[in-house]
This record gives sequence, C-alpha cells and structure tokens, in this order.
Amino acid sequence: MRLLDDVIPLPVTVQPSSAVFTITADTRVSGDYPEVAAFLGLPSSPAGDVRFVAGGDGPDESYSIDISDESVTVTAPAPAGAFAAVQTLQQLRSSDGRLPGGHISDRPRFAYRGVMLDVARHFFTVDEVKSYIDAIVAFKINHLHLHLTDDQGWRIEIPGWPRLTEVSGAAGTGVDGVGPGFYTRDHYREIVAYAAERFVTVVPEIDMPGHVNAAQFAYPSLTADGEPVTQRTDGEVGYSSLVAGSETTYTFVEDVIREVAALTPGPFLHIGGDEAQATTADDYRTFMSRVLPMVGKYGKRAIGWHEMATVDLPDTAVPQFWRTEPDDEATARAVAAGSQVIMSPADRTYLDMKYTPDFPLGLDWAGCVELDRAYDWDPADRLPGVPEHSLLGVEAALWSETLRSLADVQTMTFPRLPAIAEIGWTPRAARDWSSFRRRVGAYGARWRSGNIAYHPSPTVDWE
Repeated sequence: MRLLDDVIPLPVTVQPSSAVFTITADTRVSGDYPEVAAFLGLPSSPAGDVRFVAGGDGPDESYSIDISDESVTVTAPAPAGAFAAVQTLQQLRSSDGRLPGGHISDRPRFAYRGVMLDVARHFFTVDEVKSYIDAIVAFKINHLHLHLTDDQGWRIEIPGWPRLTEVSGAAGTGVDGVGPGFYTRDHYREIVAYAAERFVTVVPEIDMPGHVNAAQFAYPSLTADGEPVTQRTDGEVGYSSLVAGSETTYTFVEDVIREVAALTPGPFLHIGGDEAQATTADDYRTFMSRVLPMVGKYGKRAIGWHEMATVDLPDTAVPQFWRTEPDDEATARAVAAGSQVIMSPADRTYLDMKYTPDFPLGLDWAGCVELDRAYDWDPADRLPGVPEHSLLGVEAALWSETLRSLADVQTMTFPRLPAIAEIGWTPRAARDWSSFRRRVGAYGARWRSGNIAYHPSPTVDWE
C-alpha cells in the first residue's frame, strides 16, 4: 500500500493517519465540481463516499484532501484545484483501490509549470498530443507550449496563406524529411479544448524573425530578394530571417498573430525570437518594436526566448531563459523593468538532451541530463538579478530533431518531467532527492501498465 506522501509533486503539507479508505464497486462521488470528479472514473450519487466541496483559500489550484476509513473529502476553491486533487488521489490509489488515510493541504509554488513539444521539426498528430496531455497532467503540469513553426515545417493553418501548410506541412518536411503534417484550425481547436478540460493552457509559438525558412519556402515574397529558397530538412539554425524593412513581413506576421490569437483562449502567445543570427541587431529591434504591440493588440501576453530581452519590452512580456550561461544581463535588466521570467535552462530542463553519451535519442550540446541533474537545481538561483518573486514559473522543453514516434517523446519526457514538475510545484525547502527517487521509482510500474515508454534511469531503484 502506498504512503500518503507517495505523490509527485510532493504536497506542501502531509499528515498521515492509520485510516485506510478502500474504493470498491459501490463507491460513489458527490458534491461540487462533477465534471472534475468524473476523472476519478467512479459513478456519482447525491450522497457519495468521495465528496467534492467548493471552498478554502489560496490560488485556484490549491486543494485539501481528508481521507478517513469511511470517506474522502476534497476541498478546493476552484475546479483547477479539484483537478489537482484528483491527480493526487490517482497517484495514491493502490491497484486494490486502497487510499492511505490522513490530511493533505497543497498549493503550487509557481503559477506556470509547462512543457514544450516541438511539432515543427517532427509533426505529432492530434491523438498523439492528446495522449501526451493525459500523461503530463498526472504531475500537475498546467501549460503545453506547442512549437508550431520552424525552418523545417509549418504546422498550423492560416487563412490567406494556404501554402504555409500545403507546401511546408506536406510530405518531405521535418528533419530528414520524415515528419510531415499540420493542424487545421479545427484540429488545433480540438487540442486546445482537450487541454482546457484538463486545466492545461496551450501556448502557441510562431518562431520569428529567425527560424522561418519553411515560411519563406512557401512564400518567396517573404525573402529579401523575392527569390525562392531551398527547402531545409537538416537541423541547422540561425540562417533564416524575415525582412525587418518590408511591409509584406508585417502584413504576414499580423495575419498569423491575429489568427493564432483568435484560436487560442489562453493569455499567452509565444513569438520565439531566438537564434536570429541572420538578423542584424538594428533589424531585430525594428522587428520586435512592430511585432510586440501586435501581440497585445490581439489580447495576448507575449512570451519569447530570452534573446527578446535585448530590446525594450512591455512589462507584460515574458522572457524565457534557455541557455546554459551562468548569467544574462538582458534578462536581469528586463526583470528590473518589471518583467517576469520563465526558467528553462537547457542543461537542466531540455528533455531532448541525452541521458547518457551513448543514449540512442537526443542531442548533447548542453551536456547529458540524467534524472538527478534535472532535479538538482533551483530556478530562483539560476540567474543573478532574477529572484523567485520575478519568476512566472518553469518549463521543460522537448525539441524533436531526433524523435520519430510518440514512444520517443515519452522516453525523453519520463522520468525527467516529473522532476521539473516538482521544482515548479513543491516548496523549495521540502524538496529532497532521496525522497523523489523513491517516489518516482514507484511510478515505473504505472507507466508500464499504461503503455507509456520511459527511461529506467540507473539513479532510481525501480519497482
């Protein structure tokens, strides 16, 4: 039988008791938040043994659970908190239906706890993305960042620009030409709705002004000389750029931002901004000065990779730090001016880094990232000038140059994403590697039974 603290992320307060509640064929759920309670997979009745109660203090994702021999009571101020409690109960539930007794009181450390999935370098279908969402919400991840466009492919339908997907989402796109596909607007809406039902906010990324070869391959009018460019299926970066001095560029960008913003109910729109080596510093400033206001015009808050912080930002803009350097003056300057930061250092959070030098998947430019390395760091210590109160949250990132299947995605995600999830949720003082490795070791059997691929890290004693 599981212990009351056998949960990832570790809850804020755990007070065990000797009670044991057993879920049987006669167990029923009742009370508030019926749509959330349904995720337990139990029938409902007016007076159930598992009760959901609207109430309590704290942010929307906070909750408490009380488990006695006779009943389970979940109290939460909002449906998001009730859903977080359901994830805790699902983790505590043994194969024979038993739940350990006691009291749990819980709330997140950071509001934003995300994972990025690159569907541009290799496309993943709607059903594959849904499956991924189901796997990540178990660990209270609440943002899914979709990298929709890059040099090797364009994966979102934009009215008025049909060749973006007809050409750059077609067969032969993706790294090595083996990752074709795109989302129609209805496909994208389906993903967004599925995520929202599970309290996950989709963050779409349209990478610019660099990483745009797929757009320029589809529309040569977006190039500096109007001449066609070669389709690229290699993994190189830094060679493409939109033209900062062309009004065609801004017509295109505004059409894309308007459409993606309209399709996305969440508050964020990611505009990339990274690795723009083919864009001069002056042109980068010119481009961002035109594009950042567009994001706000269509009701969204801009996120960009931390290179964006080299220009003056609106205080609503969020730089996302991704490099391995020990400091970044531009990000610190943006924080001093009022910006919040998402922390995603590649040497800790990039899920496409190899676990070991000989691992068959992944890259190693930021080093190898075994599970203990993914866990043993803290975002509040990562950059000088970026203290905890300036952090919106943390995000793991999974780039897909070497990925070819959902199993590849799962293998690179698990067990490292649970480590990042705990960093984003659990109070810093409560985190402990020996505790985490014990708890994640118990999860291997669940991944196997759920047909979810994972890396059996040698740092863990797996059940």
